[in-house]
Amino acid sequence: MELPIESGYLMKKKTYRTALFGLLAALALALSYLESLLPTAAFLPPGAKPGFSNLINLFAASFMGTVPALGIALLKACFAGLTRGLTAFFMSLCGGILSTLLMCLLLRQSRRLSFIGIGIAGAVCHNLGQLAVAAVLVGNRSVLGYAPVLLLCALLAGTLTGFMFRAVYPALQKIPYSKIFMQHQNSKEKGKE
Repeated sequence: MELPIESGYLMKKKTYRTALFGLLAALALALSYLESLLPTAAFLPPGAKPGFSNLINLFAASFMGTVPALGIALLKACFAGLTRGLTAFFMSLCGGILSTLLMCLLLRQSRRLSFIGIGIAGAVCHNLGQLAVAAVLVGNRSVLGYAPVLLLCALLAGTLTGFMFRAVYPALQKIPYSKIFMQHQNSKEKGKE
């Protein structure tokens, strides 16, 4: 029995989505690992990193939707837990989930906010989530005094992430099947209106 064209199209679409998710997850883990190898500069606070792997979350949120982007954030947290311990897991999980949710919300709701603005908002939210975990782990709010320095780092890292994503976005739209994913998101948005 031959499958209808529509059914074949849906199977292909699911296959490409699964393959793309796997590639993005692998890339996010590789970038996360490479960032962990970077030495902390003398002028940066301990643990401050450029956040290049958040670029993958922004891509997944933009092209695939909220659930795959959250899946990548969860995989990154598990990877951090396996390679750097339980504290790193909870910090990555909280920061990654919060920043991904905010970026997804901003991508869907705000047409006026640029990718740079979304990158900054995601980086700030990531650092705030990590600060919240640190405050719980330490048992007091003294770590919140660290917030201004981390927010400044988030401003720089988010600007860099947003700028890089804005630079590659036109090329990403030309990739075969990227239109399939974007049409899927557009149809969801129309259904909500």
